[in-house]
Amino acid sequence: MSDLIERARELDSTDPLAGVRADFVLDEVVYLDGNSLGALPASVPGAVEDVVRRQWGELRIRSWTESGWWTAPERIGDLIAPLVGAAAGQIVVGDSTSVNVFKALVGAVRLSGGPEAGRDEILVDASTFPTDGYIAASAARMTGCTVRPLAPGEVPDALGERTAAVLLNHVDYRTGRLHDLPALTAAIRAAGAVSVWDLCHSAGALPVGLDAHGVDLAVGCTYKFLNGGPGSPAYLYVRAGLQDRFDSPLPGWNSHAEPFGMRPEYAPADGAVRGRVGTPDILSMLALEAALEVWSRPDVSVDAVRAKSLALTDFFLECVAAYVPEGRVVTVTPDAHAERGSQVALACADAGEIMERLIAAGVVGDFRAPDVLRFGFTPLYLSFAEVERAARVLADTLG
Repeated sequence: MSDLIERARELDSTDPLAGVRADFVLDEVVYLDGNSLGALPASVPGAVEDVVRRQWGELRIRSWTESGWWTAPERIGDLIAPLVGAAAGQIVVGDSTSVNVFKALVGAVRLSGGPEAGRDEILVDASTFPTDGYIAASAARMTGCTVRPLAPGEVPDALGERTAAVLLNHVDYRTGRLHDLPALTAAIRAAGAVSVWDLCHSAGALPVGLDAHGVDLAVGCTYKFLNGGPGSPAYLYVRAGLQDRFDSPLPGWNSHAEPFGMRPEYAPADGAVRGRVGTPDILSMLALEAALEVWSRPDVSVDAVRAKSLALTDFFLECVAAYVPEGRVVTVTPDAHAERGSQVALACADAGEIMERLIAAGVVGDFRAPDVLRFGFTPLYLSFAEVERAARVLADTLG
């Protein structure tokens, strides 16, 4: 035990991201649930107070122009873009992840030509977060397609002339498995189908490379590794080469070419703006903008975050192996770095009860039915000493 405690001290002393921790509001709790809700960035309360008291309280409606409210969805989209490997002008922020999945999936079927072009099948990650599956089923009913659930590894062999769109998760929300976005995207493109990636558990934790790998459409939330706050708005990525053909199933006045023209006929705006629908949720959107300031620090980059993420998860697994009685838990997350996101999932029969006891002991993770203890590792504010402590408390809790 003492060796691992000393190792943790050494790792923290040489951690290039150690100083970033001060940019967050934290306490003595070991917080391993940043893959559900990120910690509060210290810059956010002051920014929100300014939005409420000055921008809304004093400037009122003038803030749509004078405070940049109107352009916030694209401006903040451009802040997220480098974190997912996208050039500016391809991401718009707004609505929930679920709404954006719906826009992207229906839009993808339309881009493919859909049933009229013989493409009447949507392939969906069988282990996807349930909402993605619900929306895929609804999108299929609306577009005249059928849904075919598959494991991501089965997708290449299932692709064919009937495939319209493929909806996949970059990282499995339950197991933490990282799927091969470059290879799967290439296979989808070669089949003439349209790719839609859900980045909820990868954006802000690891490199994505949307532009480099030719991803067509992508969605993601901002309250996990991007620390935007509870219910912070999601985002929609539409590859630049597809934007003039992207036909959103939710046309709204905010995505109209002349939003204040109040015309009865809809004419979509150019660029990422056509991914908008209605009035932006300004309070939460500007809280997100403040939260993203941490990524402007010279010591913070996606590559540095990924390197620390792998080091943290490696160290946690090492500590678990050393402290937890053999056979008490089974590691569900892949060992290979190329297949691991920024979380570790451990299976045990009494996982729900164990997680409740862990939280009471000051180690916060979460439980996923039926038997998964899920621990998220946010490199921007997590230390190696906390990782060692979490594994030690886990061992004591498992008894």
